[in-house]
Amino acid sequence: MSFPKDFLWGAAAAAYQIEGAAMEDGRGLSIWDVYSHDKNVDSGTGRMNIDNGDTGDVACDHYHRYKEDVALMKEIGLKAYRLSISWSRVLPEGKGKINEKGLDFYGDLVDELLKAGIEPYVTLFHWDLPQALMNLGGWSNPDSPDWFAEYVKVVTDKLSDRVTHWITFNESQCHIIIGHLLGECAPKLKLPYPEVFQAMHHLFLAHGKAVQTIRKYSAKPCMVGYAPCASEVYPVTDKKEDIDAARRAAFDASAKNLWNTSWWIDPIVHGRYPKEGIEAFAEYFPEALLKEEDLALISQPLDFLGINLYRGSGIRHTEEGYVQAEKKIGFDRTAFKWPVTPKVLHYMPKFLFERYHLPVLITENGLSMADWVSLDGKVHDPQRIDFMNRYLLELSKALDEGVNVVGYFAWSIMDNFEWSQGYGERFGLIHVDFETQKRTLKDSAYWYRDIITSNGEGLQGL
Repeated sequence: MSFPKDFLWGAAAAAYQIEGAAMEDGRGLSIWDVYSHDKNVDSGTGRMNIDNGDTGDVACDHYHRYKEDVALMKEIGLKAYRLSISWSRVLPEGKGKINEKGLDFYGDLVDELLKAGIEPYVTLFHWDLPQALMNLGGWSNPDSPDWFAEYVKVVTDKLSDRVTHWITFNESQCHIIIGHLLGECAPKLKLPYPEVFQAMHHLFLAHGKAVQTIRKYSAKPCMVGYAPCASEVYPVTDKKEDIDAARRAAFDASAKNLWNTSWWIDPIVHGRYPKEGIEAFAEYFPEALLKEEDLALISQPLDFLGINLYRGSGIRHTEEGYVQAEKKIGFDRTAFKWPVTPKVLHYMPKFLFERYHLPVLITENGLSMADWVSLDGKVHDPQRIDFMNRYLLELSKALDEGVNVVGYFAWSIMDNFEWSQGYGERFGLIHVDFETQKRTLKDSAYWYRDIITSNGEGLQGL
């Protein structure tokens, strides 16, 4: 079967990773500005916060070059572009006075996208909390849901006459677990579990208030979603017992492991925390988080479920239940050393659709490669083409089985600031020379254009 005729082909990026102009036109500091400018070397690991001491001060200079970038998106043939808003560009202090220049940038970007025939999908939070709010406790502060709702109203008032697709949070578990529990990215906290759960809960409440705010103030009928990552698993075979085992593993919160999907989607969609997860963390989980009114607010009805999928773990059935299969020796991996596991794009959308009954949108998928501009002036990235081809073939299997997958966003539209790895990883369809800011479409960008034009019929092996 071919992809549905209205299937959405897009690409994505995030504000701090591409915009630059960090200190321009009234933008306030975010936690990533502070984190990336901290050049102290960790005595335990011998590492700085960001590889090579890189920062997002300039990044891809998208703030000044957005028209050029949108023209390249049009050349690729994108139907949609997922961007994120820098909260501190709009509200430098996180609340209160609006920075009109910052807000106008997003209005101009949306206009440019629409003029190019590209639908904007706006993500409201992609990890870059204003530092001014971090100084007030960040997500640990019980006022944080109201701060977020205030910010969301400002953006909704500005853009909702043109933007009709919204995403509240991107990869909330990465932001909370890596940034607030493990202390391995901004804001570099190592909170005890009870405080981590409290921060999670405030973020979930912020999501609920954001959904309410968008629906109340949107100038047009709109669609609202949420984009976490998931417990990326797949069955090692297509036998029923392995598929059932992988499905259990995807949502099994019985281990003391906050990464499990159930923690991050069950409250949002079903209005409840996973019972077995609460039992596993019984000594740490605050009972106060189970208030019915809170869970009702958190679980506002959604129109779609975004999901970021890159790699997965193979799951095999055992008599005791299931086990994670060992990777084969010399397993296929990306430049980031992530395993190449296309089957995750077949089975995780299937499992998520079965459990949550929401249309699934692949909000991120892609890989980092060691690619560069060749002597012929082109960027040859055959592995990216093969990777995307393999993953999209698996996604087509989910569609064949009746899974309502509405679109696919490649990560990323261009090489950018890859968080703690700085500029050391290249995920883009477009190569960026970070010294000259020259853009070069990679072979994969032209390949993707053909896939979009054929609505997936050009996939090898379809």
